[in-house]
Amino acid sequence: MARSGEQNGGMVYPDEAVLARAGVEDLRAVSQAMLVDMPSAWAEIARTQFEWYEPWHTTLDESNAPFYQWFVGGKTNIVLNALDRHVRSWRRNKAALIWEGENYETRTYTYQQLNREVSRFASVLRAMGVNKGDRVTIYMGRIPEIEIAMLACAKLGAVHSVVYGGFSVEALHGRIEDSQSRIAITADGAWLRGNVVPLKDIMDEALQRAPTIQTVIVVKRTGQDVHMEPGRDLWYHDLMNLPIADAHIETVPVDAEDPLYLLYTSGTTGAPKAILHTHGGYMVGVAATLKWVFDVQDDDTWWCAADPGWVTGHSYIIYGPLLLGATSLMYEGAPNYPFPDRWWDITERHGVTILYTAPTAIRGLMRFGDAWPNRHDLSKLRLLGSVGEPINPEAWRWYHRVIGKDRCPIMDTWWQTETGTFMISPVPATPLKPGSATLPLPGVEVDVLNEEGDPAGLNEEGYLVIKRPWPGMMRTIYGDPERYVNSYWSRFPGVYMTGDSARRDEDGYIWVIGRVDDVIKVSGYRLGTAEIESALVSHRAVAEAAVIGVPDEVRGHVIKAYCILITGVEPTQRLVEELRDHVAHEVGPIAKPATIEFVETLPKTRSGKIMRRVLKARVLGQDEGDTSTLEQ
Repeated sequence: MARSGEQNGGMVYPDEAVLARAGVEDLRAVSQAMLVDMPSAWAEIARTQFEWYEPWHTTLDESNAPFYQWFVGGKTNIVLNALDRHVRSWRRNKAALIWEGENYETRTYTYQQLNREVSRFASVLRAMGVNKGDRVTIYMGRIPEIEIAMLACAKLGAVHSVVYGGFSVEALHGRIEDSQSRIAITADGAWLRGNVVPLKDIMDEALQRAPTIQTVIVVKRTGQDVHMEPGRDLWYHDLMNLPIADAHIETVPVDAEDPLYLLYTSGTTGAPKAILHTHGGYMVGVAATLKWVFDVQDDDTWWCAADPGWVTGHSYIIYGPLLLGATSLMYEGAPNYPFPDRWWDITERHGVTILYTAPTAIRGLMRFGDAWPNRHDLSKLRLLGSVGEPINPEAWRWYHRVIGKDRCPIMDTWWQTETGTFMISPVPATPLKPGSATLPLPGVEVDVLNEEGDPAGLNEEGYLVIKRPWPGMMRTIYGDPERYVNSYWSRFPGVYMTGDSARRDEDGYIWVIGRVDDVIKVSGYRLGTAEIESALVSHRAVAEAAVIGVPDEVRGHVIKAYCILITGVEPTQRLVEELRDHVAHEVGPIAKPATIEFVETLPKTRSGKIMRRVLKARVLGQDEGDTSTLEQ
């Protein structure tokens, strides 16, 4: 076998040291079992690797497709397997979470200590009236308390709805209103590049129109003065010092199909969709896929450098590592603060062995050159990972050469909020092609289809679809099952439509190209055109708006907006800045358009639908395609 870095026909082969640890034979056996009988193979994993209060009677119920159910009749709780069983083992004194703040403050929680904090906060929530099935909104930065809050909700059988700390008032309000949460958990603020993100102020403004919220629990992180509403707002540290904070509360048994969390993701139309994941199938899927793809073992220090507010954080900062009994790192701040080597300094000091991050971060750090990472000893790294968007080959090669020293394979993972877990990805033994997510994981059946629903030809772009259910899949859109069917299962009946385009090469490798719907990926995060356009139109000066994604070297895409102004309003640079700030306030800074162009008309179909592909073609200098349906 060639060493990593040696190329043969475009392939990059894994290092012998990586192969020696990778459990190749075990994974090959799992793959074969999945081909023979996929539900039985998943049942064997669920039975042998997890604890259940009661066994299930049906592994996969397909009787009400596409509302699939897994491990039906089984009773468990993801916290039973993420914390409780480890506390009863030698892992009780093993580090579960190593946290580093932007100001270099550090905290380490063993499994026993984390379990104690989770139990105490679960007791507090229970005293506040939180019970099984209740929704709880969490709006925080990257601090240990966000993990504690999520796990405490799960321990009670409550449903957490985490809102990314970079979202602003309207986005937060809409998610609270949709979930009908009664309890919100936030912090006074979050640190980012030495500045305070005013989380509590944003929460207060959102709650002016959210009557369901009865109690707000506030973590003290940044220490500035914040308004505390009498009778509603309570300090986290005060509650955790009360006798009600019982460290010995029992985990609540739940059905495998009981909801674990809601996580909102942008759609092509209307409000963001509340993706619902459940305890049983998600638990089995997230742990199995993390083990397969990153070979996480007891001597590893795993760092998923994402935010807990996105699905990557849910699956592979919080739940996946804990289910495997791993040691996981969480860092609060920016990758280049206060210097461009902050990540490499963290990797060296904490002995990180596996790093999982987004192409946007890699491209951003590439700009500072090789000298910054070369100042640090990165020799403990053995695997690297990529998530959020297709990684361009140039960034892939820099990541492999400079960070991985030509010996760390890059696990380029494709998956979604909706899938819950990795779907297409290499494993450590897979020969790699820079820019390709490679092959589907065991039990995952994907295809690339043309407009007619037939398999596309080799290297022909088509719709990426998934043809069989999988344990970690979303169960529905909360409160809107019809939208679930229409959004994901109607384009090709009986087949899950991912919304991504892809091609398959002569080796069967999948190359994901990008979104085929009206969703823009900025820095790996999905933003719906509808949400940004609604924010623009809510401004007093704007009559109509359309936004598109424009390629950007660092962020993947940036947002370009087109606005038709109200009669009598003059287009000025000052108005451009006002509109950009307005979008940041309504949705979040990540959604701020890079450019805004004032126009007299927008290309529309006769039925009134804005043709964003025409706008994009004009920007990129491409053929506008068939415009026969446009208004004349």
